[in-house]
Amino acid sequence: MDATEPGLGDTGRDGAHLPEHVRRNRRLWDSRHGAWFGKRARAQWVAEPHWGVWRIPQAELPVFPDDLAGKDLIDLGCGTGYVCAWAARAGARPVGIDNSERQLATARAMQHEFGVEFPLLHGNAERVPYPDASFDIAISEHGAIGWCDPYRWIPEAARLLRPGGELVFVRNSTLLTLCVPESGAATARLRRPQFGLHRVESEDGTAVNFQLPHGPMVRLLRESGFVLEDLLEVRAPENASTEYDYVDLEWARQWPSAEVWKARRSPR
Repeated sequence: MDATEPGLGDTGRDGAHLPEHVRRNRRLWDSRHGAWFGKRARAQWVAEPHWGVWRIPQAELPVFPDDLAGKDLIDLGCGTGYVCAWAARAGARPVGIDNSERQLATARAMQHEFGVEFPLLHGNAERVPYPDASFDIAISEHGAIGWCDPYRWIPEAARLLRPGGELVFVRNSTLLTLCVPESGAATARLRRPQFGLHRVESEDGTAVNFQLPHGPMVRLLRESGFVLEDLLEVRAPENASTEYDYVDLEWARQWPSAEVWKARRSPR
C-alpha cells in the first residue's frame, strides 16, 4: 500500500463509509474553514515553532520533545502542514494526515514553495493506513484532538506508536469548552454540564467537536496503553493577542484556555 496516495485514509474513495461526524467536519473544513487557515499558512511555515491561539514559542511552552532528529512523527489532523514542516527542519521524518482536501492542497503548495517534502494523507485520523508501531511520536495541535472521537483516535495513536513512543496533544481546556457560547468569546458563566461531556455539536449542525474531561481522558489514555507524563495548563502571555473569537486575553489570563497533554506508550 502506498500510504501517500490521496484517499487511502478513507474506507471509500468518496468518503461515503466514513463516520457521520467525519463526513460533516470534512464538508465544513472544505467549504469554510480551509480558506481561513489557508490565508495564514505561509506565516506559520515561515515562523519558528509556536503553539495554540496565543502563538506561545516552543521555548516557553515545550510541546515538541527535546530531540526530534531521526524520529518518525505523525501529525494527526495536520491542516496546512506547518507542524510537520517544523518537525522536518528539526530532523524528524514527519507524515501528515488530514480530513480536508482543501487544507492538504494548501500544505502541498507550501511544500513546493519552501522545498520541504513529507507524505500527506487525505483521511480520517481515527483510521490511519500505516502498520502497527510505525512512529516514535504522534502529535495533534487542535487537530484530531478536537475533531475526532477520542475513543477512536487515541487507541489508533497507540497502535501507530512504537513501545515507548510519545503522544502529545494541544487542545482547548475543558473549562473553556464549558464556558464558550455558540458564538462569541467565553465568559465566566458555565454553559454546559461537565458530566457526560464528550461530543459537542454546533447549533447549526455543521460541526462536531469532541472534549473529554480530565478523568475520562486519563482513564482512556491508561486503557489505551499510555502512561500520562505531564499536563500543562496554558496561561495566555501578558499582552498576547489572538485572531480567534472564542476566547479573549482577559479570560485566558485568569483561566487556562488550552492544555498540553504528554503521554508515553507503555514499553510492554
